[in-house]
Amino acid sequence: MFILSEDSQRTQGRDAQSSNIMAGKAVAESVRTTLGPRGMDKMLVDSSGEVVITNDGATILNEMDIEHPAAQMLVEVADSQEEEVGDGTTTAAVIAGNLLGEAEDLIEQDVHATTIVEGYHEAAEIALEAIAEQVNEGEVDDEILKQVAESSMTGKGTGGLTAESLAETVVEAIRHVETDEGVERENVAVHTQVGASSNATELVPGIVIDEEAAHDAMPSEVEDASIAVLDVELGVRTGEIDAEYAIDSIDQLNQAIDAEESEVQGYAETLAESGADVVFTTDDVDDRISSFLAGEGVLVFDNIGNSDARQIVSATGASRVGALDDLEESDFGAADRVRTKNYGDDDLAFVEGGAAAEAVTVFVRGGTEHVVDELERAIGDALDVVSTALASGEVVPGAGATEIAIADKVRSAAAGIEGRKQLAVTAFADALDVVPRTLAGNTGQDPIDALVDLRAAHESEGRAGLITDGEDVTIDDPFEYGVVDPADVKREAIESATEAATMIVRIDDVIAAE
Repeated sequence: MFILSEDSQRTQGRDAQSSNIMAGKAVAESVRTTLGPRGMDKMLVDSSGEVVITNDGATILNEMDIEHPAAQMLVEVADSQEEEVGDGTTTAAVIAGNLLGEAEDLIEQDVHATTIVEGYHEAAEIALEAIAEQVNEGEVDDEILKQVAESSMTGKGTGGLTAESLAETVVEAIRHVETDEGVERENVAVHTQVGASSNATELVPGIVIDEEAAHDAMPSEVEDASIAVLDVELGVRTGEIDAEYAIDSIDQLNQAIDAEESEVQGYAETLAESGADVVFTTDDVDDRISSFLAGEGVLVFDNIGNSDARQIVSATGASRVGALDDLEESDFGAADRVRTKNYGDDDLAFVEGGAAAEAVTVFVRGGTEHVVDELERAIGDALDVVSTALASGEVVPGAGATEIAIADKVRSAAAGIEGRKQLAVTAFADALDVVPRTLAGNTGQDPIDALVDLRAAHESEGRAGLITDGEDVTIDDPFEYGVVDPADVKREAIESATEAATMIVRIDDVIAAE
């Protein structure tokens, strides 16, 4: 009896487990060298020759052409980490890969996969308790938030800017959108523009969109702007069916032209008299209307995207209007200033202050596309982790100190666990050592010596991380050096890595259709 098609391929038992584990380990290894302040970058080139240079774990894994289903699970780990807390993607992927490596050794010792899974889940619970014990007892103030942002960006491509200076901008942006209900993270945008040094990066109290004025004679700047947002075509109305009109005389032609001019003039006068200083519309604006409004000092942007229209409405408090006759003063939004500026081949519109200041934009500059892309990723991660830290109010030491503490607690708890599950719990602790070992290796230290020294310092001092200060590498309390991470980043990394590793370990049969 044939159950599967003849073209299907089936791998079972140890072969299936080994294949899946090997794929997961390979993915983890591909991003391991990017970890830490001395981590290296990866250059990714797609089939069309497009180049991405980054050390962001989620970006690397998403840009890689990964086909193996087990390896894809580690990509999902990074995606989940990025979506939930915004950073720690490399840490999560590396821990997951080493949990798989430790599981492979246990399987070779005839420890059943179910036992490994149970041991890993029990160890993960202990790990979460260890993270709670490492939380700093002080208040998460602006200084701590700057340290969180700086720790997130250290080692990433930030152009000519230091992580410290960018951290101030990031914290200012997050504080700007903080409300009594929490942080409105979606109100912070990052807009990139090539053509200047990264030192020109600034925080804009409002929004920035890729739009140019509908007419060259329109004002380049409007103060105390009343803003109308329309879904209206400002021009001569056209029917939905093809029609022809017979004109028998010059008088009839002149009448048709006059009627068209009257219609256009009516639109222009209606807008000019409405009181709107700035008009955004998602449809076309006739050149004659643009010219008339330019003479009236009205700034108009036409053919804006639907997402831009939503952003303007959200930022300024305007209401979108679908018919010009329905436009009322109550539909207007407000901003302290709307201005346009040219950057080479690009024109940008800045909507700043007033109601628009409820949203902020980190306006990122850089000399090349690669620089601004990496800056955008670094700043995006920093905004996410600062938001996470502010929301939870919990931070833990970075520089491998939290992983050392977790491994120590898990290893100690393993002694009280009976049966073969103890081996899995111990293996979980050993897998976490990959973080400090990798940090040491990436800074030029001997991984084994550094790990031994870190454990000894943790036993004696209670907190020890691998601190990189310029060319010097020392073992000390990360809090003293401002190397801190949100506790939720560590929790999410442990949970997502454990979930992925245990799911892969339990697979003993792979059926692939051709």
